[in-house]
Amino acid sequence: MAKPAIPAIVAMVAVLGLSACSAQYTKHGYAPSEEDLQQIVPGVDTRGTVEDVVGVPTTSGVSNDGGFYYIESEMRQFAWQAPKVVSREVLAISFDSDGVVDNITRYGLEDGNVVPLTRRITKTTDGELSFIRKLFGNIGGISLDQFTQ
Repeated sequence: MAKPAIPAIVAMVAVLGLSACSAQYTKHGYAPSEEDLQQIVPGVDTRGTVEDVVGVPTTSGVSNDGGFYYIESEMRQFAWQAPKVVSREVLAISFDSDGVVDNITRYGLEDGNVVPLTRRITKTTDGELSFIRKLFGNIGGISLDQFTQ
């Protein structure tokens, strides 16, 4: 009775093994659809109405006059391989000095290179020295002769 079950078990293990090697797709971020963007009129709508219509942006420009940027990426991961960017869409909404929509532009991977979005942290020039180490680092470097002269 056990012999007919062995091929079934082997087949089940093979199916599970092959299904584990299928590609996994994940989406990150949000970019508004064309239907939503049709509701925004350049020269008329403001920052507030853009947020009401399509939502709060993924990121915005550094200054108050900067634009809104909506970023959506699709990643593909296959088995043990590192994830790869399949598609990336950046929607840029620029504003004039009065906060009124000036232009709406959509960019994709076909428009240029993949730009990794990272956070930069400026390191100090003194490395990883702690305050205590800096404080006691000069002990022995000063002699009594320097004070008597």
